[in-house]
Amino acid sequence: MEKITPRLLSWASILDPQTREQAERTAQMPFIHPHLALMPDAHLGRGATVGSVIPTEGAIMPAAVGVDIGCGMVAVRTQLRGEDLPEDRGEVRRQIARSVPLSAGAQNRTIAREHTQRRLADLEERAAAIDLDPGSYAKAWRHQLGTLGSGNHFLEVTLDESGTVWLFLHSGSRGVGNRIATHHTKVAQDYCRAHWISLPGDDRDLAYLVEGTEQFDHYVREMQWAQHYALLNREEMMDRMVEQLRRWAGAEVERLEEINCHHNYTEPERHFGRQVWLSRKGAISAREGEAGLIPGSMGTASYVVEGLGNPVALHSAPHGAGRVYSRSRARKEFTLEQLAEAMSGIEYEHSAAFLDEIPAAYKDIDQVMADAADLVRVRHTLRQVVNVKGT
Repeated sequence: MEKITPRLLSWASILDPQTREQAERTAQMPFIHPHLALMPDAHLGRGATVGSVIPTEGAIMPAAVGVDIGCGMVAVRTQLRGEDLPEDRGEVRRQIARSVPLSAGAQNRTIAREHTQRRLADLEERAAAIDLDPGSYAKAWRHQLGTLGSGNHFLEVTLDESGTVWLFLHSGSRGVGNRIATHHTKVAQDYCRAHWISLPGDDRDLAYLVEGTEQFDHYVREMQWAQHYALLNREEMMDRMVEQLRRWAGAEVERLEEINCHHNYTEPERHFGRQVWLSRKGAISAREGEAGLIPGSMGTASYVVEGLGNPVALHSAPHGAGRVYSRSRARKEFTLEQLAEAMSGIEYEHSAAFLDEIPAAYKDIDQVMADAADLVRVRHTLRQVVNVKGT
Protein backbone atom coordinates (compact mmCIF):
# COMPACT_ATOMS: atom_id res chain seq x y z
CA MET A 1 0.00 0.00 0.00
CA GLU A 2 1.25 3.49 -0.91
CA LYS A 3 0.17 6.62 0.91
CA ILE A 4 -0.07 9.11 -1.96
CA THR A 5 -1.58 11.90 0.18
CA PRO A 6 -2.99 11.86 3.73
CA ARG A 7 -6.43 11.17 2.20
CA LEU A 8 -5.43 8.91 -0.71
CA LEU A 9 -4.11 5.38 -0.21
CA SER A 10 -3.30 3.10 -3.14
CA TRP A 11 -2.93 -0.66 -3.52
CA ALA A 12 -2.14 -0.29 -7.26
CA SER A 13 1.44 -1.04 -8.27
CA ILE A 14 0.47 -0.11 -11.85
CA LEU A 15 -0.87 3.46 -11.83
CA ASP A 16 -0.49 5.87 -14.74
CA PRO A 17 -0.06 9.63 -14.08
CA GLN A 18 -3.51 10.61 -15.37
CA THR A 19 -5.27 8.10 -13.11
CA ARG A 20 -3.19 9.20 -10.13
CA GLU A 21 -4.02 12.85 -10.80
CA GLN A 22 -7.73 12.06 -11.12
CA ALA A 23 -7.74 10.16 -7.82
CA GLU A 24 -5.91 13.03 -6.10
CA ARG A 25 -8.64 15.44 -7.26
CA THR A 26 -11.41 13.24 -5.92
CA ALA A 27 -9.60 12.82 -2.58
CA GLN A 28 -9.68 16.62 -2.14
CA MET A 29 -13.46 16.64 -1.73
CA PRO A 30 -14.15 18.04 1.77
CA PHE A 31 -16.55 15.29 2.87
CA ILE A 32 -14.18 12.33 2.30
CA HIS A 33 -13.68 10.39 5.57
CA PRO A 34 -11.16 9.11 6.39
CA HIS A 35 -9.53 8.54 2.98
CA LEU A 36 -10.10 7.30 -0.55
CA ALA A 37 -8.75 3.79 -1.21
CA LEU A 38 -7.49 2.97 -4.71
CA MET A 39 -7.75 -0.69 -5.62
CA PRO A 40 -5.06 -2.60 -7.60
CA ASP A 41 -7.08 -2.39 -10.85
CA ALA A 42 -7.47 1.41 -10.71
CA HIS A 43 -7.73 3.20 -14.05
CA LEU A 44 -9.10 6.42 -15.51
CA GLY A 45 -12.88 6.83 -15.32
CA ARG A 46 -15.58 9.48 -15.46
CA GLY A 47 -15.50 11.67 -12.36
CA ALA A 48 -13.90 9.26 -9.93
CA THR A 49 -11.31 6.68 -10.91
CA VAL A 50 -12.58 3.19 -11.70
CA GLY A 51 -11.25 1.08 -8.84
CA SER A 52 -12.05 3.69 -6.15
CA VAL A 53 -13.55 3.16 -2.72
CA ILE A 54 -14.93 6.51 -1.60
CA PRO A 55 -16.36 7.11 1.91
CA THR A 56 -18.36 10.35 2.09
CA GLU A 57 -20.15 12.07 4.97
CA GLY A 58 -23.39 13.87 4.18
CA ALA A 59 -23.01 13.77 0.41
CA ILE A 60 -22.87 11.44 -2.61
CA MET A 61 -21.25 12.09 -6.01
CA PRO A 62 -23.46 10.23 -8.54
CA ALA A 63 -20.66 9.94 -11.12
CA ALA A 64 -18.45 8.38 -8.45
CA VAL A 65 -20.97 5.58 -7.97
CA GLY A 66 -20.73 4.79 -11.67
CA VAL A 67 -22.88 5.17 -14.76
CA ASP A 68 -23.78 1.46 -14.86
CA ILE A 69 -25.39 1.40 -11.42
CA GLY A 70 -25.16 -1.99 -9.70
CA CYS A 71 -22.88 -3.54 -12.33
CA GLY A 72 -21.36 -6.73 -10.99
CA MET A 73 -20.80 -10.46 -11.37
CA VAL A 74 -22.54 -13.71 -10.52
CA ALA A 75 -20.99 -17.19 -10.51
CA VAL A 76 -22.59 -20.60 -9.97
CA ARG A 77 -20.65 -23.73 -9.03
CA THR A 78 -22.25 -26.85 -10.47
CA GLN A 79 -21.83 -30.58 -9.84
CA LEU A 80 -20.60 -31.11 -13.41
CA ARG A 81 -17.01 -31.86 -14.34
CA GLY A 82 -15.06 -30.87 -17.42
CA GLU A 83 -15.27 -34.44 -18.70
CA ASP A 84 -19.08 -34.19 -18.60
CA LEU A 85 -19.09 -31.51 -21.28
CA PRO A 86 -19.54 -32.39 -24.99
CA GLU A 87 -16.65 -31.62 -27.32
CA ASP A 88 -18.64 -29.22 -29.52
CA ARG A 89 -18.30 -26.06 -27.45
CA GLY A 90 -19.53 -23.93 -30.33
CA GLU A 91 -22.99 -25.40 -29.79
CA VAL A 92 -23.39 -24.07 -26.26
CA ARG A 93 -21.88 -20.68 -27.20
CA ARG A 94 -24.52 -20.29 -29.88
CA GLN A 95 -27.27 -21.54 -27.54
CA ILE A 96 -26.31 -19.03 -24.85
CA ALA A 97 -26.14 -16.20 -27.40
CA ARG A 98 -29.65 -17.10 -28.59
CA SER A 99 -31.14 -17.17 -25.10
CA VAL A 100 -29.44 -13.98 -23.79
CA PRO A 101 -29.67 -10.95 -26.10
CA LEU A 102 -26.21 -9.42 -26.49
CA SER A 103 -24.76 -5.97 -27.19
CA ALA A 104 -25.76 -2.39 -26.41
CA GLY A 105 -29.48 -1.74 -26.76
CA ALA A 106 -30.36 -5.43 -27.13
CA GLN A 107 -33.86 -6.48 -26.03
CA ASN A 108 -35.91 -9.62 -25.54
CA ARG A 109 -38.56 -10.00 -28.24
CA THR A 110 -41.10 -11.31 -25.74
CA ILE A 111 -41.47 -11.68 -21.98
CA ALA A 112 -42.66 -15.26 -21.82
CA ARG A 113 -40.56 -16.97 -19.14
CA GLU A 114 -42.25 -17.30 -15.76
CA HIS A 115 -39.11 -16.31 -13.87
CA THR A 116 -38.77 -13.17 -16.04
CA GLN A 117 -42.36 -12.16 -15.30
CA ARG A 118 -41.83 -12.76 -11.58
CA ARG A 119 -38.75 -10.53 -11.48
CA LEU A 120 -40.46 -7.78 -13.47
CA ALA A 121 -43.40 -7.85 -11.04
CA ASP A 122 -40.93 -7.38 -8.17
CA LEU A 123 -39.32 -4.41 -9.93
CA GLU A 124 -42.69 -2.83 -10.75
CA GLU A 125 -43.80 -3.17 -7.13
CA ARG A 126 -40.58 -1.58 -5.86
CA ALA A 127 -40.84 1.22 -8.43
CA ALA A 128 -44.44 1.99 -7.41
CA ALA A 129 -43.40 2.13 -3.76
CA ILE A 130 -40.96 4.99 -4.49
CA ASP A 131 -43.14 6.68 -7.14
CA LEU A 132 -40.66 5.81 -9.91
CA ASP A 133 -41.68 5.40 -13.54
CA PRO A 134 -38.73 3.48 -15.06
CA GLY A 135 -40.26 4.00 -18.51
CA SER A 136 -39.56 7.73 -18.21
CA TYR A 137 -35.86 6.81 -18.31
CA ALA A 138 -35.92 3.83 -20.69
CA LYS A 139 -39.06 2.64 -22.45
CA ALA A 140 -37.54 -0.80 -23.09
CA TRP A 141 -36.50 -1.48 -19.48
CA ARG A 142 -38.80 -4.50 -19.16
CA HIS A 143 -37.54 -6.07 -22.38
CA GLN A 144 -33.91 -5.48 -21.35
CA LEU A 145 -34.14 -7.58 -18.18
CA GLY A 146 -32.02 -10.64 -18.95
CA THR A 147 -29.77 -8.95 -21.54
CA LEU A 148 -25.99 -8.60 -21.46
CA GLY A 149 -24.85 -5.31 -22.95
CA SER A 150 -21.40 -4.76 -24.43
CA GLY A 151 -17.88 -3.70 -23.45
CA ASN A 152 -16.30 -5.95 -20.83
CA HIS A 153 -19.57 -7.73 -20.00
CA PHE A 154 -19.47 -11.47 -20.60
CA LEU A 155 -21.10 -14.88 -20.16
CA GLU A 156 -18.71 -17.79 -19.58
CA VAL A 157 -18.54 -21.51 -18.94
CA THR A 158 -15.42 -22.06 -16.83
CA LEU A 159 -13.50 -24.79 -15.01
CA ASP A 160 -11.85 -24.38 -11.62
CA GLU A 161 -8.53 -25.89 -10.57
CA SER A 162 -10.22 -29.23 -9.80
CA GLY A 163 -12.07 -29.43 -13.13
CA THR A 164 -15.46 -28.43 -11.68
CA VAL A 165 -17.77 -26.49 -14.03
CA TRP A 166 -18.74 -22.95 -13.01
CA LEU A 167 -21.01 -20.53 -14.88
CA PHE A 168 -19.81 -16.93 -14.61
CA LEU A 169 -21.18 -13.64 -15.94
CA HIS A 170 -20.70 -9.88 -15.66
CA SER A 171 -23.36 -7.23 -16.37
CA GLY A 172 -25.33 -4.37 -14.83
CA SER A 173 -28.51 -2.30 -14.89
CA ARG A 174 -28.59 -1.78 -18.66
CA GLY A 175 -30.14 1.33 -20.24
CA VAL A 176 -32.42 2.23 -17.35
CA GLY A 177 -29.56 2.30 -14.81
CA ASN A 178 -27.37 4.30 -17.16
CA ARG A 179 -30.04 6.93 -17.68
CA ILE A 180 -30.87 7.17 -13.97
CA ALA A 181 -27.18 7.78 -13.26
CA THR A 182 -26.81 10.31 -16.08
CA HIS A 183 -29.91 12.23 -14.96
CA HIS A 184 -28.82 12.52 -11.34
CA THR A 185 -25.26 13.47 -12.30
CA LYS A 186 -26.75 16.45 -14.15
CA VAL A 187 -28.97 17.26 -11.15
CA ALA A 188 -25.83 17.27 -8.97
CA GLN A 189 -24.03 19.53 -11.45
CA ASP A 190 -26.98 21.94 -11.47
CA TYR A 191 -27.07 21.89 -7.66
CA CYS A 192 -23.38 22.76 -7.36
CA ARG A 193 -23.68 25.49 -9.99
CA ALA A 194 -26.74 27.02 -8.29
CA HIS A 195 -24.93 27.10 -4.94
CA TRP A 196 -21.67 28.46 -6.36
CA ILE A 197 -19.77 25.35 -5.26
CA SER A 198 -16.29 25.09 -6.79
CA LEU A 199 -14.96 21.61 -7.60
CA PRO A 200 -11.30 20.50 -7.71
CA GLY A 201 -9.87 21.00 -11.18
CA ASP A 202 -13.28 22.38 -12.20
CA ASP A 203 -14.26 18.73 -12.75
CA ARG A 204 -18.06 18.81 -13.14
CA ASP A 205 -18.25 15.04 -12.68
CA LEU A 206 -17.26 15.52 -9.05
CA ALA A 207 -20.58 17.30 -8.49
CA TYR A 208 -22.48 16.04 -5.48
CA LEU A 209 -25.85 15.96 -3.74
CA VAL A 210 -26.19 16.92 -0.08
CA GLU A 211 -27.85 14.60 2.41
CA GLY A 212 -31.13 15.96 3.72
CA THR A 213 -32.14 17.55 0.42
CA GLU A 214 -34.95 16.34 -1.82
CA GLN A 215 -32.47 15.80 -4.67
CA PHE A 216 -30.33 13.52 -2.49
CA ASP A 217 -33.26 11.40 -1.33
CA HIS A 218 -34.60 11.13 -4.87
CA TYR A 219 -31.23 9.89 -6.14
CA VAL A 220 -30.79 7.33 -3.35
CA ARG A 221 -34.25 5.83 -3.96
CA GLU A 222 -33.75 5.49 -7.71
CA MET A 223 -30.13 4.35 -7.39
CA GLN A 224 -31.13 1.56 -5.00
CA TRP A 225 -33.88 0.48 -7.40
CA ALA A 226 -31.33 0.33 -10.25
CA GLN A 227 -28.98 -1.73 -8.05
CA HIS A 228 -31.78 -4.23 -7.54
CA TYR A 229 -32.51 -4.25 -11.27
CA ALA A 230 -28.85 -5.10 -11.94
CA LEU A 231 -28.91 -7.96 -9.44
CA LEU A 232 -32.11 -9.42 -10.93
CA ASN A 233 -30.72 -8.94 -14.44
CA ARG A 234 -27.76 -11.17 -13.53
CA GLU A 235 -30.03 -13.72 -11.87
CA GLU A 236 -32.22 -13.79 -14.99
CA MET A 237 -29.28 -14.39 -17.32
CA MET A 238 -27.88 -17.04 -15.02
CA ASP A 239 -31.19 -18.93 -15.10
CA ARG A 240 -30.97 -18.95 -18.89
CA MET A 241 -27.33 -20.07 -18.86
CA VAL A 242 -28.15 -22.93 -16.49
CA GLU A 243 -30.87 -24.07 -18.89
CA GLN A 244 -28.51 -23.98 -21.86
CA LEU A 245 -25.84 -25.89 -19.92
CA ARG A 246 -28.48 -28.50 -19.03
CA ARG A 247 -29.39 -28.92 -22.69
CA TRP A 248 -25.77 -29.06 -23.83
CA ALA A 249 -24.56 -31.50 -21.17
CA GLY A 250 -27.77 -33.55 -21.21
CA ALA A 251 -27.97 -33.51 -17.40
CA GLU A 252 -29.73 -31.52 -14.69
CA VAL A 253 -27.55 -28.72 -13.30
CA GLU A 254 -27.24 -28.46 -9.52
CA ARG A 255 -26.41 -25.04 -8.09
CA LEU A 256 -24.03 -26.01 -5.31
CA GLU A 257 -22.91 -22.43 -4.65
CA GLU A 258 -23.94 -19.02 -6.00
CA ILE A 259 -22.14 -15.70 -5.50
CA ASN A 260 -23.65 -12.41 -6.69
CA CYS A 261 -21.87 -9.12 -5.99
CA HIS A 262 -22.06 -5.48 -7.14
CA HIS A 263 -19.05 -3.30 -7.97
CA ASN A 264 -20.75 0.03 -8.89
CA TYR A 265 -22.87 1.05 -5.93
CA THR A 266 -23.11 2.97 -2.70
CA GLU A 267 -24.58 2.08 0.69
CA PRO A 268 -24.34 3.30 4.29
CA GLU A 269 -21.49 1.69 6.22
CA ARG A 270 -19.51 2.46 9.35
CA HIS A 271 -15.77 3.06 8.99
CA PHE A 272 -13.24 4.48 11.43
CA GLY A 273 -15.95 5.29 13.97
CA ARG A 274 -18.26 7.23 11.67
CA GLN A 275 -21.27 6.53 9.47
CA VAL A 276 -20.52 7.19 5.80
CA TRP A 277 -21.91 6.54 2.36
CA LEU A 278 -19.39 4.11 0.92
CA SER A 279 -19.24 4.22 -2.88
CA ARG A 280 -17.45 1.35 -4.56
CA LYS A 281 -16.81 2.31 -8.18
CA GLY A 282 -15.15 -0.70 -9.76
CA ALA A 283 -14.57 -2.38 -6.39
CA ILE A 284 -16.26 -5.14 -4.40
CA SER A 285 -17.03 -5.56 -0.73
CA ALA A 286 -14.45 -7.78 0.99
CA ARG A 287 -15.41 -8.10 4.64
CA GLU A 288 -13.85 -10.92 6.65
CA GLY A 289 -15.04 -14.21 5.16
CA GLU A 290 -17.27 -12.56 2.52
CA ALA A 291 -17.32 -14.33 -0.86
CA GLY A 292 -16.46 -12.24 -3.93
CA LEU A 293 -15.58 -12.47 -7.61
CA ILE A 294 -12.64 -10.90 -9.45
CA PRO A 295 -12.71 -11.58 -13.19
CA GLY A 296 -9.61 -11.28 -15.32
CA SER A 297 -9.94 -10.19 -18.92
CA MET A 298 -11.10 -12.06 -21.99
CA GLY A 299 -8.86 -15.14 -22.13
CA THR A 300 -7.27 -14.90 -18.66
CA ALA A 301 -8.07 -16.43 -15.28
CA SER A 302 -10.81 -15.19 -12.95
CA TYR A 303 -10.96 -15.71 -9.21
CA VAL A 304 -13.46 -16.69 -6.55
CA VAL A 305 -12.18 -14.97 -3.42
CA GLU A 306 -12.87 -14.51 0.27
CA GLY A 307 -12.50 -11.12 1.93
CA LEU A 308 -9.90 -10.47 4.61
CA GLY A 309 -11.77 -7.47 6.06
CA ASN A 310 -8.85 -5.04 5.71
CA PRO A 311 -10.07 -1.94 7.61
CA VAL A 312 -7.61 0.47 5.96
CA ALA A 313 -8.86 -0.65 2.52
CA LEU A 314 -12.41 -0.02 3.81
CA HIS A 315 -13.23 -3.74 3.57
CA SER A 316 -12.89 -3.67 -0.22
CA ALA A 317 -11.08 -5.40 -3.10
CA PRO A 318 -10.59 -4.97 -6.87
CA HIS A 319 -13.32 -5.89 -9.34
CA GLY A 320 -11.11 -7.10 -12.20
CA ALA A 321 -7.97 -6.43 -14.18
CA GLY A 322 -8.39 -2.73 -15.07
CA ARG A 323 -7.62 -1.21 -18.46
CA VAL A 324 -4.19 0.03 -19.54
CA TYR A 325 -5.17 0.74 -23.18
CA SER A 326 -8.21 2.79 -24.16
CA ARG A 327 -10.63 1.03 -26.47
CA SER A 328 -9.66 3.16 -29.47
CA ARG A 329 -5.94 2.65 -28.85
CA ALA A 330 -6.37 -1.12 -28.37
CA ARG A 331 -8.15 -1.40 -31.73
CA LYS A 332 -5.18 0.30 -33.40
CA GLU A 333 -2.49 -1.52 -31.42
CA PHE A 334 -3.56 -5.18 -31.66
CA THR A 335 -4.48 -7.62 -34.41
CA LEU A 336 -6.96 -10.42 -34.88
CA GLU A 337 -4.05 -12.87 -34.92
CA GLN A 338 -2.94 -11.67 -31.49
CA LEU A 339 -6.50 -12.01 -30.18
CA ALA A 340 -6.73 -15.56 -31.55
CA GLU A 341 -3.43 -16.46 -29.88
CA ALA A 342 -4.60 -15.02 -26.54
CA MET A 343 -7.86 -17.00 -26.80
CA SER A 344 -6.21 -20.30 -27.72
CA GLY A 345 -8.23 -23.23 -26.37
CA ILE A 346 -11.29 -21.08 -25.61
CA GLU A 347 -14.49 -21.17 -27.66
CA TYR A 348 -15.38 -17.59 -28.64
CA GLU A 349 -16.67 -15.57 -31.59
CA HIS A 350 -13.73 -14.71 -33.85
CA SER A 351 -14.43 -11.06 -34.63
CA ALA A 352 -12.52 -7.79 -34.87
CA ALA A 353 -15.31 -6.30 -32.75
CA PHE A 354 -13.58 -7.74 -29.67
CA LEU A 355 -10.07 -6.36 -30.31
CA ASP A 356 -10.56 -3.71 -27.62
CA GLU A 357 -11.18 -6.55 -25.12
CA ILE A 358 -7.93 -8.43 -25.87
CA PRO A 359 -6.19 -9.40 -22.60
CA ALA A 360 -3.17 -7.23 -23.46
CA ALA A 361 -5.43 -4.14 -23.20
CA TYR A 362 -5.76 -4.86 -19.47
CA LYS A 363 -3.44 -5.01 -16.49
CA ASP A 364 -1.85 -8.37 -15.75
CA ILE A 365 -4.45 -10.07 -13.54
CA ASP A 366 -1.68 -11.93 -11.70
CA GLN A 367 -0.14 -8.59 -10.69
CA VAL A 368 -3.54 -7.27 -9.62
CA MET A 369 -4.07 -10.33 -7.42
CA ALA A 370 -0.57 -10.00 -5.96
CA ASP A 371 -1.37 -6.37 -5.08
CA ALA A 372 -4.60 -7.58 -3.44
CA ALA A 373 -2.87 -10.13 -1.21
CA ASP A 374 -3.83 -8.30 2.00
CA LEU A 375 -7.39 -7.67 0.77
CA VAL A 376 -8.60 -11.16 -0.24
CA ARG A 377 -7.57 -14.81 -0.28
CA VAL A 378 -8.16 -16.92 -3.38
CA ARG A 379 -10.59 -19.82 -3.03
CA HIS A 380 -10.81 -20.89 -6.68
CA THR A 381 -9.15 -20.05 -9.98
CA LEU A 382 -11.50 -20.19 -12.99
CA ARG A 383 -10.42 -20.73 -16.61
CA GLN A 384 -12.82 -20.15 -19.51
CA VAL A 385 -13.75 -22.90 -21.90
CA VAL A 386 -16.58 -20.86 -23.52
CA ASN A 387 -16.76 -17.08 -23.77
CA VAL A 388 -19.77 -15.05 -24.99
CA LYS A 389 -19.61 -11.26 -25.36
CA GLY A 390 -21.63 -8.44 -26.85
CA THR A 391 -20.09 -6.02 -29.34
